[in-house]
Amino acid sequence: MTHPIIQDLTNRYTVKKYDASKRISADDLAVIQEALRLSASSINSQPWKFIIIESDAAKQRLHDSFANKYQFNQPHAKTASHTLLLAYDPYFTKEKFSKRVDAEVSSGHLRAEMRDAFMGAYAFAEANTDATGYNGEWTKAQVYLALGNVMHTLARLGIGSTAMEGVDSEMLTELFKEELDGHVCEVALAMGYHQVGEDYNHGLPKARLAMDDIITVL
Repeated sequence: MTHPIIQDLTNRYTVKKYDASKRISADDLAVIQEALRLSASSINSQPWKFIIIESDAAKQRLHDSFANKYQFNQPHAKTASHTLLLAYDPYFTKEKFSKRVDAEVSSGHLRAEMRDAFMGAYAFAEANTDATGYNGEWTKAQVYLALGNVMHTLARLGIGSTAMEGVDSEMLTELFKEELDGHVCEVALAMGYHQVGEDYNHGLPKARLAMDDIITVL
């Protein structure tokens, strides 16, 4: 199939070794940031915070977060052009949702007279909130919508990526406490360009199940 979307997804793969000398351009980085901002979420909750690791100082902090475990991902901290931390709000309150609804109104997407009615959509969050106010399982799921969106964006831009659940959430919370501001990061995305001749995963054929094994059309 030659459709551009299929070509994007066929060419996309998990980079195993990055070329530290190659950087994502400012123009491409702007596209990546806007793609993140436009990501879908249940009830437009946007219960997330995205931190882009770019400077050498921030890369050192990220590198240090692998001190105790997941060292196999540690090299990406300094060799990838950028790394994206995708963090979720474990206590997404109705008051926080209200800010999103105000944005719906100010953008013109929602008529002002419908504001109070749309606040009722918070029931989806309440259904996933326990007695302590924790709804992290639900908000974490929203983060993966953004992750998939940005991974396809990177593929379209010809930028490599490595999704990493192998991150130390506790260490990240400690080392990026101010930036995370109460959010929790359990997945990150290294972004950049592969090291020619040293990335063993580059250029290999896709290994996917047959269409009939996974898709049923009724």
